[in-house]
Amino acid sequence: MQNLTLLDGQKFQITLQRLCRQLIENHNDFSESVLIGIQPRGIYVAKRIAEELRKILPGKTIQQGDLDITFYRDDFRRRDQLVPNQTKIDFIIEGKKVIMMDDVLWTGRTIRAAMDALQAFGRPEKIELLALVDRRYSRHIPVEADYVGIEVDSIASQKVIVSWKETDGEDKIVLLSEAK
Repeated sequence: MQNLTLLDGQKFQITLQRLCRQLIENHNDFSESVLIGIQPRGIYVAKRIAEELRKILPGKTIQQGDLDITFYRDDFRRRDQLVPNQTKIDFIIEGKKVIMMDDVLWTGRTIRAAMDALQAFGRPEKIELLALVDRRYSRHIPVEADYVGIEVDSIASQKVIVSWKETDGEDKIVLLSEAK
């Protein structure tokens, strides 16, 4: 496999800060907005964005939760071993602006499942999507992110791996390609 580092170190942090500034432009003090990270890897995006927003907006309450979509996926019956993650949403989303967050937007199927799962918690006023990486040209479902960290033009055989310092020791986005 060949690795191409797309983002790491200071550029990774700057990308997160830019996304925060874009969110602030549209959501002001977040009094009517909540952040929802999609399990398993979108929770790291949501936690880091929430942490950064709290630094930028001291004293403001930034509500952030985690959403498991395991049993809402359209392929869950096809998988052998299902290990559901934890949903942790300890606030009301009814009438709120929800910003769903994931690390990589690829086919759009995860986002569709997340929107279905979210309905169990109420009817939000609006749902937006933040993706750290947008793998363009690979959609199976017409889904588009409102906020994008970086866009990557890739083919199906390539993989985008997002590493987080909390779990992987460093912040890094890598494009893996099969060696020729």
